Amino acid sequence: MWSELTNAIAHLDISADWIGIRAVKETASSHYVRDGLPENNGKISSVGAMVEVLVNGCVGYAATNSLQLENLQAAAQKAYKQALTASKWWIHPFTPKSERPKVIGQYISPFLEPLDALTPGEINDLLVRICHTLKVSDKIVHTTASATTSEKETWFVTSNGSEVYQKFMSLGTHYAATAQDGGIIQQRTNNGWQAHCYQGGLELFKQDDLWHHVEEIGSQAVELLTAEECPTTQTNLVLAPDQMMLQIHESVGHPLEIDRILGDERNYAGGSFVRKEDFGSLEYGSPLMNITFDPTVPGEFASYSFDDTGALATREFVIKEGKLIRGLGSLESQKRAKVPGVACARACSWNRPPIDRMANLNLEPGTASLSEIIGDIEHGVYMESNRSWSIDDRRYKFQFGCEYGKLIENGQLTKTLRNPNYRATTPEFWHSLSKIGDSSTWQMYGTPFCGKGEPNQAIWVGHGSPVCLFANVEVFGGGE
Repeated sequence: MWSELTNAIAHLDISADWIGIRAVKETASSHYVRDGLPENNGKISSVGAMVEVLVNGCVGYAATNSLQLENLQAAAQKAYKQALTASKWWIHPFTPKSERPKVIGQYISPFLEPLDALTPGEINDLLVRICHTLKVSDKIVHTTASATTSEKETWFVTSNGSEVYQKFMSLGTHYAATAQDGGIIQQRTNNGWQAHCYQGGLELFKQDDLWHHVEEIGSQAVELLTAEECPTTQTNLVLAPDQMMLQIHESVGHPLEIDRILGDERNYAGGSFVRKEDFGSLEYGSPLMNITFDPTVPGEFASYSFDDTGALATREFVIKEGKLIRGLGSLESQKRAKVPGVACARACSWNRPPIDRMANLNLEPGTASLSEIIGDIEHGVYMESNRSWSIDDRRYKFQFGCEYGKLIENGQLTKTLRNPNYRATTPEFWHSLSKIGDSSTWQMYGTPFCGKGEPNQAIWVGHGSPVCLFANVEVFGGGE
């Protein structure tokens, strides 16, 4: 691959200020079992390249599914014409030195067992067994189990000497049990929809507590049938890390994307309540709030060493002690907005240009154990596993629902609650953060379907968080 790309860079015949080629090769598989019966086994492969050119301060893009020189040349010419035409109306001029610096390096996902260590039949057998194990009672009326794998390689070469190779291996698993008793229907999953997504190999499927956890999920689905409805009240809210994943994603990740703040995404994904002038001054949350953009975490779903424009990826605080420090914006967006950002120009495949995307966005742990957090609460509600979400297009006002809840009374987790929900605005919610769990409570999850951009791009994102306590939050049940 390197010889094809370096040869192409050397022989592309266009008078651009800078040329880049990002080639991507991906093979992905999917396996889905419903009620113990395999319903889908699929495998797809794709290969192609995105050619970028910089002309008169503007970047043009064109993709091709062939890596032959003549096809790359045709794509480069198309991108050149696009950039040249757009340069008459550029919003902000870019330069190769600042927005496309020379980089050399590589990244490979850590793994213990290759993704093909099990045959499709063996994976199906595991998924069938999960479905059977979920059915702990006749009240379990529906079970599902799925697994997806991906092996993606990217090569990035440029006319100013960049050479970057990255290889990503990932596994995602999901299983769910639906219980019914008359008109009452409840579902329990393994930490929310498609939350178990990580970089690594088949070892991720062979966790020591897998079968205990599967049986527990089935039992909790049945338990929810006779549980009380979540009360409607203002109270202390304790969120587990699997729900904090969604909370961070929607009320921190998306509003801090600089292209949204600039208005680029307003037509499709919306804008943000955050303004350019807020960086360095806005008190986003309580002093306990420390959020890092960290694509260096081993095994987290969106780890990498370079973004898709070649920018070096480093761990950075975006919110420190509650204060907004930097945005989630590429080198291009940083220059336009005059706001500090991170290496987050990312594309979902070879036929999409990179845009501002969150990657691994994590809430740093505090000092309190789970027992200390619960033990100090006279009355409150504990919630796990996202079930539903709704947030406005400025990422300001939200309402989220969870699968499973517990009443907290006098420092103890007591009654199980069904249909637990909570609502707030982003600033008031994060300012109500009053305790953060220590590293023993910190867990990371991922999502493969964060959507954004026109044409749409669904991209991998990772989130890690400890258990968190929020004071005086409005919670309510399913009837509200």
